[in-house]
Amino acid sequence: MVASDYTGAVRAGTMAASRLHQRLDLRQLVETRGGNVDVFGAIQAVDLPLLLRPLQGLLGAYLSDPAPGVLITTRRPMSIQRFTAAHELGHFEMKHQPSLDDESILRRMTLTGAPAEDFQEVEADAFAVGFMMPRWLIQWHAARQSWTVEDFRRANRVYQLALRIGASYEATCWTLVRHRLIQAGLARELLQTQPRELKVGLLETYKPQDYRGDVWLLTERDAGTRIDGSRNDLFVLRLEEHSGGGYLWDIDQLKASGFAIVRDELEAIDGDGVGGPVVRRVTAAPEETHRGSLQIEERRPWDPEPPLSRLNLDFDLTGPEEEGLSRAERRRLLEAA
Repeated sequence: MVASDYTGAVRAGTMAASRLHQRLDLRQLVETRGGNVDVFGAIQAVDLPLLLRPLQGLLGAYLSDPAPGVLITTRRPMSIQRFTAAHELGHFEMKHQPSLDDESILRRMTLTGAPAEDFQEVEADAFAVGFMMPRWLIQWHAARQSWTVEDFRRANRVYQLALRIGASYEATCWTLVRHRLIQAGLARELLQTQPRELKVGLLETYKPQDYRGDVWLLTERDAGTRIDGSRNDLFVLRLEEHSGGGYLWDIDQLKASGFAIVRDELEAIDGDGVGGPVVRRVTAAPEETHRGSLQIEERRPWDPEPPLSRLNLDFDLTGPEEEGLSRAERRRLLEAA
């Protein structure tokens, strides 16, 4: 039964999302492998049929007759596809009536204007936020990156958080408000900075063909995690290098992982003096593959001893979702082969 008031609908959707997290053991999965909550993987896990189609005028739909199923558009970026999929999953989990969902599900994220009066949609919205962007996920990434609440006052930090939780920059700003980590006024200030500006700042003098892809700033703190992005994404690796002691990051390993090096520079670390560590800043673009593992080590080229430092992570840069099988289903089939 759908809640009879706005507050009750938000509470019901949030609780339903938490129950599904527990049922699928998703928190344990994220904390073990890193990355985001795999919405499409969850749809597969609950045996909910999914169709990906180039929908006109709709982001998605939930159908219940003659059997439950969801439709998701292929015409939007991956972050919007994921939020829409979480919204439709909420309809399914809460046994809602069929629903055709358009851009209004994104407008309601801004928390401006009068609360929605369609409490079925409010429940599905709350489910999507709670399922895809729970507080524990934000706290886990913040702890891993050594971010504090003060860091969420900086647009570049919020942008990197958005990439790691698999949400849009705007949705992440408003989710921080929902979790009472920042105020609504600060969210509006953060949204004055557009993601394109943040990408330009990260890439510095390198200018890609376009700025449709995201730019991931990766450090040693990302070791052992998973990057889930799109085909046009770029990596900026910012790695401390102890070249004074003869240790160098092996950039050839990055090339062997299927990346082209488009920029490679050194930055001095203030106050360390001559011979101290520097920062190796490498901008890399996927070239030969968009799914696999990246490993790069800091070692003395002549020394067979174990490396001083290592950055290793798994990446899947095959988004956004296309017609046919979802990426989660493709991964499952590859792992089973």
